[in-house]
Amino acid sequence: MYLDPMMPRLVAAILVVLLLGLSLRAIRQPYVFGYLLAGILLGPHGIALLEDEQILMRLGSAGVVLLLFFVGMEVSPNQLIERWRVAVIGTFLQIIISVACVWPIGIYLDWAPERILLIGFVISMSSTAILSKLLKDEHMSNTSIGQNVLLISLAQDLAVIPMIIVLSLLVGQTMHADTGNIWLQIAGAVSMLLLVAYISVKKTLHLPLKKLLRNDREMQLFAALTLCLGLSLLTGLLGLSTALGAFFAGMIIRAARETHWVSRSLESFRIIFVALFFVSIGMLINLRFIADQWLIIITLVLLAMLTNTFINAAILRSLGETWRDSMYAGTLLSQIGEFSFVLAAVGIQAHIITEYGYQLTVAVIAITLLISPSWIIVTKHMLKIPSTRRDFPTTRT
Repeated sequence: MYLDPMMPRLVAAILVVLLLGLSLRAIRQPYVFGYLLAGILLGPHGIALLEDEQILMRLGSAGVVLLLFFVGMEVSPNQLIERWRVAVIGTFLQIIISVACVWPIGIYLDWAPERILLIGFVISMSSTAILSKLLKDEHMSNTSIGQNVLLISLAQDLAVIPMIIVLSLLVGQTMHADTGNIWLQIAGAVSMLLLVAYISVKKTLHLPLKKLLRNDREMQLFAALTLCLGLSLLTGLLGLSTALGAFFAGMIIRAARETHWVSRSLESFRIIFVALFFVSIGMLINLRFIADQWLIIITLVLLAMLTNTFINAAILRSLGETWRDSMYAGTLLSQIGEFSFVLAAVGIQAHIITEYGYQLTVAVIAITLLISPSWIIVTKHMLKIPSTRRDFPTTRT
């Protein structure tokens, strides 16, 4: 009898995720924490049951796309347009202040300007995946706090493109700053803004083949995937984030008032692929490296999370939010985002940072993602933010 050698590993991995999930549910912790722990345990730096983090990362990227698709179905385009100042001004100030905080440290350590900018860019990013997951679980996607942090996070994702261009120009790698690509990205960004404006004005949209799909659950699945992944592909071809395209696809579904069957068709896919994404992040955490460099890593993690918390809180307070809401929003944005892995990879390829610096950056990013849910829960309790969850845990994760 032939047994696929991957089958025992797959069963063991699913069992580990299940046991960790049930354990965390018992102590009222978010499932994200369990997925990250599973990645640490199962990955190449743990028991090495799963070793190819690149494959898992690619599969997990589909989870981020689906996650943003679901978030888009809960967000009103009119409310997003009303909050444009938060996205544009908030993101710009966050990046500038983050770089300014790193600058004196870089001067003291005799860093080159491009290294100072790289580290500032890295810590200025927040995790769209973590935020989207927590906002959805807490039913906060359509609240003032939820929309503020989501807008800032999405704007940060868009800001990765000019960040890479700036770094490439500083180190003389002008091929990344091709004029044609820049204009393509600008055209893509303008197109997405026009799409939001159109949805806002139109109020209700009609999907093609709507009547044919209504009673065909099998084809509904493929129709939902086509819309979600199709618009993601389009934004990717335009040089933008694929998750951004999925977010706008979700807004189209909301405007078409077809969220019920789309949610039902894709919910299971979303759960599996989002879990894969966070497992792949956990696999990046090198426990031996952390044990050797624990003092500097802990120091950098605390500095990064506290800096992000207070910078974002101060920015949102200056834009008119209350101090309590601003502090909570700052906490939600405190982790370093998954796009910072991309910036770190650009840094080592361009010789802006060394291999040691790259490993240190990856460790700090991954640990902020790991402890972020707990930090948010503690801060929420301290600020006495009322829970918006209908129950815990919800049937969706």
